[in-house]
Amino acid sequence: MVSEDDLRTVLEELHRLRTRVPQLTGALAAGVDGLVVAHDTPGVDPDGLAALTAAALGVSVRVADATGNGGLRELLVRGERGYVATYAAGRSAVLTLLAQDRVNVGRLHLEGRRSGARIGEVLDAAEAAAARNAPARPTTAPPRARATRTPRTTTARTTTDS
Repeated sequence: MVSEDDLRTVLEELHRLRTRVPQLTGALAAGVDGLVVAHDTPGVDPDGLAALTAAALGVSVRVADATGNGGLRELLVRGERGYVATYAAGRSAVLTLLAQDRVNVGRLHLEGRRSGARIGEVLDAAEAAAARNAPARPTTAPPRARATRTPRTTTARTTTDS
C-alpha cells in the first residue's frame, strides 16, 4: 500500500516534470498491472491510459525478450500529433508521458528517464515497507483440528431362508 505522502511525492514529481518539459500534455504513473498511482493528464482518462499502457507493455516486453534485448526500459509511440513515451519506474511501475509533436525527443527521454527513476525509488521503497509490515504468511497450511470420532458399532445380520 502506498501512503498519502508517497502519492503526493509522485504527483509532485509529475508536476515538476511537466514544468521542465513544457511540451508535455500529460504524465501518468501506473503499476504494470494497469492501475493508476498518480496522474496529471488533463483531457485524458487516466484509467483508460493506464490500462492501455499495461497492454502495450505486455507486447513490448515480449518483443524485447524474443529479440534478446533484455528487459524493457522504455517504449516510444509517435502519432501524427504527438508522442506517447513509457519508461520503467522501479520494479513494478511505469511512467507514461504524453507530448506534443514539437517536443525535443532527446529532452523527453532525458527527463522521462530521470523522473521514472525517482518515481521508481519512491514506489519501490513503499512496496518494501509494506512487505516488512505485512503479517507473516504461513508457509504451510495450519494443521486441521480433527473431530473426535466415536467408534462404529456393527450389528450382525442374519438371513433366513424361506
